[in-house]
Amino acid sequence: MQKEEVSELVPIAEVTDAFGVIRVVEMGGYRFLEFGDSIEQSCVFTGDPSWLEYDYTRAMLLGALCHERPETALFLGLGAGNLTQACLKFLPLEDVEVIELRPDVPRLAMEYLGLEDDPRLTIRIGDALDLLDSAETTDLIFLDLYTDTGPAVGHLAWKFLENCQQRLNPGGWLIINQWAANDGKPLGAALLRGLFHRHYWEIPVKEGNVILIIPADLEQELDLLDLKARDEQLAPQLGYSLLSLIKAVRPAS
Repeated sequence: MQKEEVSELVPIAEVTDAFGVIRVVEMGGYRFLEFGDSIEQSCVFTGDPSWLEYDYTRAMLLGALCHERPETALFLGLGAGNLTQACLKFLPLEDVEVIELRPDVPRLAMEYLGLEDDPRLTIRIGDALDLLDSAETTDLIFLDLYTDTGPAVGHLAWKFLENCQQRLNPGGWLIINQWAANDGKPLGAALLRGLFHRHYWEIPVKEGNVILIIPADLEQELDLLDLKARDEQLAPQLGYSLLSLIKAVRPAS
């Protein structure tokens, strides 16, 4: 009987900066961005860097589909850049800005993880908490600020989260990759309910996070029928459907 071949983890690149170690490793057809003690931050399919492997990134893309036709987007935290790459490929974006704390992250993403130097893309290096006020208002904001120990302080900083919502254009959406507590609610649920007046939606995902979809104002509603229609239109291009995630959408808990 022939032994099944098992892929091994292959180191691709490693750097150390003021915040610790950043690694790129490969296994099979995938490359992973890791921080610190082998804490996985992102996964990229090398055959197609715009492919979203994990449900949490697909749910963040679903959040973007809440907007009928987004032209601008701001990413707070880049990671391997595959969500950015997917949004540039599948959404009608004309201008995309990324704020990333660690300068080696975008360099590694471009050298080893397939992030393209798209003319619509601008990357600024620095702390999102300091640079947010200098960013242009935008249709979409993606908040995904993680270290090797978990979410950065911005995920629970009242003023920063409030500023994120205020940087949205009318009809815009703030999409947050939030950790889930043991009860399945997002980390800081009480704070979030107070800040956003319970007017937002959640998508729990199997990786253990909860994606938050927050509108620019209280008059703005999430239309599930519109989401389903946009998913049906986009699914052939994506290579997968987001319907299971649409079914998981729930009001603020």
